[in-house]
Amino acid sequence: MRRSYKYRLWTNANQNRELGIMIESHRRLYNACLDQRKTAYDTGKRSVRYTEQSAWFTGQRAVNPYFARLNFSSAQDTMRRLDKAFTAFFRRLKSGEKPGYPRFKGRDGYDSFTFPAHGVGCRLTGNRLRVQYIGVLRVKLHRPHQGIIKTVTIKREAGKWYVVLSCDLGDVAVSPSELPPVGIDVGLSHFLATSDGETEPNPRFLKETLPRLRRAGRSVSRKNKGGKNRRKAVRRLARIHARVKNLRREHHHQVALKIVRRYGLVAVESLNIRGMLRNGRLARSIADAGWSGFLQTLRCKAESAGATYVEVDPRGTSQECSACGAMVPKDLSCRTHACTSCSLVLDRDVNAALNILARGLARTGPAGVKGYASPIPRIYRLNSVE
Repeated sequence: MRRSYKYRLWTNANQNRELGIMIESHRRLYNACLDQRKTAYDTGKRSVRYTEQSAWFTGQRAVNPYFARLNFSSAQDTMRRLDKAFTAFFRRLKSGEKPGYPRFKGRDGYDSFTFPAHGVGCRLTGNRLRVQYIGVLRVKLHRPHQGIIKTVTIKREAGKWYVVLSCDLGDVAVSPSELPPVGIDVGLSHFLATSDGETEPNPRFLKETLPRLRRAGRSVSRKNKGGKNRRKAVRRLARIHARVKNLRREHHHQVALKIVRRYGLVAVESLNIRGMLRNGRLARSIADAGWSGFLQTLRCKAESAGATYVEVDPRGTSQECSACGAMVPKDLSCRTHACTSCSLVLDRDVNAALNILARGLARTGPAGVKGYASPIPRIYRLNSVE
């Protein structure tokens, strides 16, 4: 099992400058290798391999002082990053997808570099990270890391520096959970609804911050391109976006942790979120909720806690009655499920969560869930049915 730990780096002005120079050198190496591949194909229809570029870089270290101050293993990882980009490009090309040719990285478009082996170019000792050609950096160890450190990535986000440790935990034996199952339906009016009838409010961090983002964006547009004031305004805008991202990620972790502590089987929909983002009216709200990031966080936490994570077909979960199975057509504006066949009335999202749970149990079987009992939602019956 691999797990990543992200820590804040406390740096002084000199270390900030040296880290900036190092990340800029990695960016220029990436662009130089991309230019080599592009030129070789345009002129001679020839592909340049990673091994050729690695040998070229060895010679460049003798004449380029900036490349000479790069750790060789870290520089190799940058060249492998480009090689992976081309591998993905050819894979998409063969499968008929939009190819997406690798692009040159701009000044603000390259924000990380990796040491592929701990102890080669960098080493963490206590709360101090020693980086080759940089020195010793203070690390905010807000929690201890576990396992053996395999790779170390130094990352820049909105003017702040972080270190990401990828650790190998080995074969971790996780005992199966004996908690009851739950079905979860993610939405926009509620962040999620469970098959137990509970709902989680949608915080809408981006919507609340939009006035500040718009003012900061207008401030950027008023500045001259290439000027220092424009770069300052861009950094202010980036800090606001970073805060929204951090708040959303923290919310995802808190909600996912609460779920895996209460339930032993988690059934969710297998959503095509990328396709849903093509909806011009709902795209911003869907992106603000961050369904993809939440479901990924929930899956990782469920696996670590020994809970079963199941994805089911989402078709018809909102239209099908969870009590009798009848189809009750309704559009997105209708938030209440009212079945004329069995008189069941309950929240639309809770009804969908019950159907998701039923499909999840059909895949895994209720016998494997100890202490399972049929969920009792908050049900209201119609007094009369026409």
